[in-house]
Order: sequence, then C-alpha cells, then structure tokens
Amino acid sequence: MPRGSFITFEGGDGTGKSTQLALFLEYLQTHEIAHIFTREPGGTGIGERIRQILLDPACAEMEDMTEALLYAAARAQLAREIIRPAMDAGKLVVCDRWVDSSIVYQGLAKDLMHGRGGSEEAVRAVNAYATDGLIPDVTILLDLDPAEALGRARSADGRPDRIEAKGISYHRAVRESYLSLAEREARVRVVDAAGPPEAVHARVIDAVQQAVEITK
Repeated sequence: MPRGSFITFEGGDGTGKSTQLALFLEYLQTHEIAHIFTREPGGTGIGERIRQILLDPACAEMEDMTEALLYAAARAQLAREIIRPAMDAGKLVVCDRWVDSSIVYQGLAKDLMHGRGGSEEAVRAVNAYATDGLIPDVTILLDLDPAEALGRARSADGRPDRIEAKGISYHRAVRESYLSLAEREARVRVVDAAGPPEAVHARVIDAVQQAVEITK
C-alpha cells in the first residue's frame, strides 16, 4: 500500500490558521478525499492534557526547556498513536502545527529576542528523537503582519492565552523566524494570509497542489 501524505499548517497567532484549516478540510470532504485531521499539542488523550498545561496563563513561569520537552512529549504520542499508523495505511494526514512550531517558538524566536544562539539545534534534536524524524511532505505557512494578526487573535473569553500575551515584539520575532525557516526548507510554502478567507483558501489549495498529489 502506498504511504499516505502528511500535510501541516503553521503560522503565528491570528494568521487565520484555524479558518484556513476548516476550509481545507471542507475542500477535502467536498472532493471525497479520505483524510485524518489532528492537532498538536493535542490529538490524543495524553496530548490534550499536556496542551492544557502549555496554554494555561497560570504557567507563565514555565522554563524554556520545560516548554520544549512538553511539546515534544505530546508530539511523540501523536506520531506513534495517530499519524504513523494512518500514513502506513495510506491515508492523508492533516495536522494543525508540527515540529516547525517548536523550532520557531522555542528556538529561533527566543534566540532573536534574547540575542543568543543554539536553541534551534537543541529543539531539532529532541524532536527528531520524539518523532523518529517524522517530517511533513508539505507545510503551509500562513503569513500576516503581526499587528494585524494579534488584532484577530483572542481566546473565546476575550483574554489572550499564555502565548498570545507575550507582546508584539515577540510575535514579530516569530514571523521573522518562520520566514527564515521557509527560506531553508523547500517543503514550507509561504501563503499570504491577508485578504478575504476565500482568497487565502485559493492560495492554500494552489500551494498544496504544487507540492503533493491529493486524490480520492
């Protein structure tokens, strides 16, 4: 049986990732393309419990290493419990975020903010171990100016979560880090997230179709 494809969506907070994922999943359903959707951190019982800790504003004192290892732990469970079995069965897997998020948020962006280096290598190493080197076939990176993006990004109760609350400078560093990663990784396709959702969706479909073949 042919190996299934693995597509991930990335982007800073407020770039419209949830909206574009919903539109992409609707596209797959409309075209009767069998798929599995998951997210991380989360996607499994264990992963969802880890997610609660990671996004809890009460955990503001969390150390960088603790954060990186918790993300990797959730990812390890998801890779083994959901993603690899589905791909081995020839299924298309769509995931909301993957290792690139940790490379950016726990690696590149923090190095930019603190004027240091070396975090990317550490994050890559721990996640290579956690996921057995599982890499997406294509990654859709939704790109939007952070000032506009943060205007969109608010939790359901109107309060920012632990990540959103870090401020505009941090989110500018996140955007710069994502774009830097895209320059080095051919599988990362940058999609302009400005404009009406339907227009962005059309760009997403075009980017996916240029990278992988998705069929019934």
